[in-house]
Amino acid sequence: MSATTDPAGPPGAPHAPLRVGLIGYGLAGSVFHAPLIAATEGLVLDTVSTANPERQAQARTEHPQVRTADTPEAVLDRAADLDLIVLASPNKTHVPLATAALKAGLPVVVDKPLAATAAEAEALAALAADRGLLLSVFQNRRWDNDFRTVRKLIEDGTLGDVQRFESRFERWRPQPKGGWRESGDPLEIGGLLYDLGSHLVDQALTLFGPAVSVYAESDVRRPGAEADDDTFIAVTHAGGVRSHLWVSATTAMLGPRFRVLGSRAGYVKHGLDPQEAALREGLRPGTEGAKWGVEPESRWGRLGAGASPQSGGAEPVPTLPGDYPAYYAAVARALREGGDPPVTALEAAETLRVLEAARRSAAAGRVVPLG
Repeated sequence: MSATTDPAGPPGAPHAPLRVGLIGYGLAGSVFHAPLIAATEGLVLDTVSTANPERQAQARTEHPQVRTADTPEAVLDRAADLDLIVLASPNKTHVPLATAALKAGLPVVVDKPLAATAAEAEALAALAADRGLLLSVFQNRRWDNDFRTVRKLIEDGTLGDVQRFESRFERWRPQPKGGWRESGDPLEIGGLLYDLGSHLVDQALTLFGPAVSVYAESDVRRPGAEADDDTFIAVTHAGGVRSHLWVSATTAMLGPRFRVLGSRAGYVKHGLDPQEAALREGLRPGTEGAKWGVEPESRWGRLGAGASPQSGGAEPVPTLPGDYPAYYAAVARALREGGDPPVTALEAAETLRVLEAARRSAAAGRVVPLG
């Protein structure tokens, strides 16, 4: 392990920042977790673990005070010096590494999906509860600008009673990129159902509550692809709302990100929240200030009844700013003050229950009831 000057002071000192060990420095670790941790008051990025020397150098360049380690075990060996472990490692490592971190006495944040099955997620939740430790899942899309706007329109009654919720993460990537995310090996937990589907199902359950049945269609369409790259999920919620969710890498003409239909009005929104693109470009919440997560009026969604946004109908609705920093701010608050984290492991288990049902439904070609 290499080390630099210690910025945080001794662990446990009054008002000392909480020290974070980040395992994994690929896309998730370098683009999402590390910048958001560094931007959060009360947190300091202490250690990054990656076996890739180039990524180690990248981490030290982007976060000059950070230590680097070759293995997750080297980070967990320093458990007494850390206050939180964040797992941004491949999906198949989430359960064993989260288990090891919790047994070492460390709170844990895990990138989605938490596990392959709801049962595994519930077992992790039980272990965390038994140890009195925080366990949270990084469902950052709850803080997307468009999702925050949809949630407000629902909660303030603007849409009336929601009847159908349509949500999409669609891409046009006709050539597979390879890597574990597109692997057909079940142990890798790859494919879009568990990748982007984790976000869409989590959002639907957050808005409308438990699912009572699931129907899905899932395909592997691209030549050379191994895992699902074009999947549709229909969820019926206990309250009667129907969620229709699409994840695809083969969509030549992209649909709206959201279409929400209620008894009084509907809302349609195209395009993606700007925060991921900003993070990829090297922009940071701490330097952008009030501009962070804000999109121009030209990208606002439209609200109306009996109108077509494509032909200029309906009224533009200002999109609330996206707020990914709110996730780690809530984690820091939960660690210092107690209480639930912003996303719980049991909530992640409910999402996984739907994803498992979707996989069974697609394989059998039938609706799968959830008890």
